[in-house]
Amino acid sequence: MSDFSEGSDLFACAQSVERGDPERFAHVMAAPVPARAVLFPIYAFNIEVSRAPWMTQESMIAEMRLQWWRDALDEIAQSGFVRRHEVVTPLALVLDAQGAQDLDRVVAARRWDIYRDPFDDQAAFDAYLEDTGGVLMQVAARALGDTDGRAAAALGWATALAGFLRAVPGLEAAGRVPLVDGRAEAVAELANRGLAKLDEARRHRGAVLKAALPALMAGALTAPILKRAAQSPGLVAEGTLDLSDARASARRLWVAATGRW
Repeated sequence: MSDFSEGSDLFACAQSVERGDPERFAHVMAAPVPARAVLFPIYAFNIEVSRAPWMTQESMIAEMRLQWWRDALDEIAQSGFVRRHEVVTPLALVLDAQGAQDLDRVVAARRWDIYRDPFDDQAAFDAYLEDTGGVLMQVAARALGDTDGRAAAALGWATALAGFLRAVPGLEAAGRVPLVDGRAEAVAELANRGLAKLDEARRHRGAVLKAALPALMAGALTAPILKRAAQSPGLVAEGTLDLSDARASARRLWVAATGRW
């Protein structure tokens, strides 16, 4: 039985996700308890890794923090000794060697967040979305039994783009250059590419096992956010891309009820 009692590792992972990613937390809490025990450690890992570059202004220290997670994932992949940690310990229980190796791509991609250099080109930006959002959703779905992966990879990419566009003003305020081309027409084109990825995910929806669907619920708001960015790209720079609370809540309920994103 999954131990979500106060003081347990799973309880700590759930708290971390609730604080750091309340949107994902809401989706996981709507899933069956066995699925929560799988998803919370994976999402808590993602929070730890995504915030590591922002916890210090010393690039060397940030690199060391990310390397710590790469070493932990290597331990999981080797199926030997795994360090004791409130996230690593339950993570080791839900990942196989392939899952650990795949999540290493997430950590490596987060090195971009340490520095102020822009992406080299659009291909580099695309790879960042694939290695963060795409891989994360693929691993989460695979841990719940998904053996296909195509829907999760495409939806994860689109969801990562939606989240990135929402974060643009904050990234710029922190001295980053988030977009390869920040012109309105380029932003609209980028959002439309995300919508094309979403269509790709939908084409493969039938191949996703029902048990793995909770891992894809993180993409519930992706379609309306990308549509807003495509139709009104100025909302990205303004930081007003988010849906109203009422609309977001209604969308989540609809996705949960239909399984359609």
